[in-house]
Amino acid sequence: MATVSPYLFFAGNTEEAFTFYKSVFGGDFTSLLRYKDTPEGGGVPEKEKEKLMHVSLPVGKGHSIMAADPLDSMGQLIAGNNFHLLLEAESKDEAEKLIKGLSAGGKVTMPLNDTFWGSYFGMLVDKFGIEWMVNYTHPK
Repeated sequence: MATVSPYLFFAGNTEEAFTFYKSVFGGDFTSLLRYKDTPEGGGVPEKEKEKLMHVSLPVGKGHSIMAADPLDSMGQLIAGNNFHLLLEAESKDEAEKLIKGLSAGGKVTMPLNDTFWGSYFGMLVDKFGIEWMVNYTHPK
């Protein structure tokens, strides 16, 4: 069965926030990726290249908090759209089942697709307005 993790969005201060969370929870980041380091990094405005595209910090046994700095082109953050629930599926089939089920009456905002970071990933808003991410990490 899929695991669930909160995925937070900050208005340009994700690194500051996660440095703080790391001081509280301890541990090390399991992932830290800047927009400049992505395949699309060349097209990112200079002032946004250092923003975090993704960061992950383990908290407790088997749990993580994750976050990103949305680019200005992604729209304004407001209370309610500044977090998603991330489902980590155990297979591609489970990922497809989850996105299909949760999007019933809602809207897929990013269809499931293989990504440059090695996952099968998609996003949706359910019929209640809750935003979800569905991820399956390909075995290495």
